[in-house]
Amino acid sequence: MWKIGAHVSAAGGIENAITNAASIGANAFALFVKSQKKWSSPPLTDFNITSFKAKLVEHGYNPRYILPHGSYLINLGNPDAEKRRKSYDCFLDDLRRCESLGLVLYNFHPGSSVGQATTEESISLIAESINKAHCATNTIVTVLENMAGMKNTIGGDFNHLAGIIELVNNKTRVGVCLDTCHMFAAGYDLRTKEGWVADFDQQVGLSYLRGMHLNDSKTEFNSKRDRHQNIGLGHIGMQGFHHILNDVRFQDIPLILETPHPEALEAVTASVNTVVKPLSDKAESRKSAKKPTKKGKKKAKGVSDLNYGEA
Repeated sequence: MWKIGAHVSAAGGIENAITNAASIGANAFALFVKSQKKWSSPPLTDFNITSFKAKLVEHGYNPRYILPHGSYLINLGNPDAEKRRKSYDCFLDDLRRCESLGLVLYNFHPGSSVGQATTEESISLIAESINKAHCATNTIVTVLENMAGMKNTIGGDFNHLAGIIELVNNKTRVGVCLDTCHMFAAGYDLRTKEGWVADFDQQVGLSYLRGMHLNDSKTEFNSKRDRHQNIGLGHIGMQGFHHILNDVRFQDIPLILETPHPEALEAVTASVNTVVKPLSDKAESRKSAKKPTKKGKKKAKGVSDLNYGEA
């Protein structure tokens, strides 16, 4: 089954993220577990934690389809030991917050060499921090996000992700979240049906895919620039998302929209209800329609290909 939602606001209390996700009809969602632009935030209260867990049950959300996003400040690839320690402390605090809420996934940007280390050195530092954090937590799965390929960043190449995973001791607690805008900007062409999927499977492995961010791109292919656009309004276009939402390999993982203004619920609601869900619903219909008749030879009549029209 398709699990589709958006990054929603947790303003006024982290438990409010669940209400906001339910209000747009999402069956998956992302959130920040604390301010994404501050090194430290007030701890979650017992009320926050109890209310969050109660609302998960009330609205029927499975933690497998909730994809918390890490702080933008974290850089586990920084060769400066003191700056990396500060990032690690923020990283570990996020992981512990997730576990206290009963969540199982945590998505974060791998980091950057800041031009002061080789890619390989930064990859090793990132894996070292992940291993350390795994020892300090219990069950949370650390989910690496691919990046757009900007200078010095780690994760623009699938091989970067594979390199980190190779050095992680507990492979059951590491995964990948693929951001469509980032992939496109890094040189993976989502407008084709299969190429990038085969590349990811060969270099990393689809078994590690734990979620996706569905974003169009304001910039052209291979631009190395991270500029999100609403689905269908950017250079990827509807065809790229048509391919994803007709591929059963991307079912049963959280598919999250991150629009240019992710906190604007009205805009997110429009994206979820009018763009993505109709595609996935039609994909489900086509899958059902393709089931053989009793004779096992003919498809159901009256079923046409998806028409995604103009972007």
